[in-house]
Amino acid sequence: MIVKRVINKLFTSNTWVLEFEAFVWLVDCGDLGPIVSNFGNKPLGGVLLTHSHFDHIYGLNDLQKRFPNTLIYTNNSGRELLTDDKKNLSYYHETPYVFEYPDCIRIVDEGDVIALDDSVSAQVFATPGHNDSCLTLVIDKAVFTGDAYIPGIKVVTTLPGGKKAIAKQSVERILEFSQGKTIYPGHGDIVQLFE
Repeated sequence: MIVKRVINKLFTSNTWVLEFEAFVWLVDCGDLGPIVSNFGNKPLGGVLLTHSHFDHIYGLNDLQKRFPNTLIYTNNSGRELLTDDKKNLSYYHETPYVFEYPDCIRIVDEGDVIALDDSVSAQVFATPGHNDSCLTLVIDKAVFTGDAYIPGIKVVTTLPGGKKAIAKQSVERILEFSQGKTIYPGHGDIVQLFE
């Protein structure tokens, strides 16, 4: 797996482009132009959402228009946020955003495994606290944490749906299963955790 980073214009959120032998997958989706320029000639397998705050999802409608019927993986809370501009917080900024293709959403949660390529899968962990839609995805030695854990930054729990005590438990859990792996957060640079 080759991982490429796109720093989006909105709150400098990260979109991670995952290149496999046969497919390209995304972790979160912001600025479509720079994201698609990393695809090469490979087809898009789908989008894995770390959570559904608007700075991590606002490129999804444009993505669907360009790549119809692309599957979007999130949990039940994530689905709710995708289709409600107040809950995904876009309503309170310049451009309210609602995902227009709810039939393309696939619900996943703790313990689920998503096949990405012939021999590669993403393991799903529920890591709420920043928001109930937060999922951490482990793919081999890579851990995609979104905003559930950003190294060196305290988890934001003051937004609607934030829960300080649960966020602390999620961070502890993430650090435990991330030993010996590389963390790819929703904002900022990657960090390697050594055993």
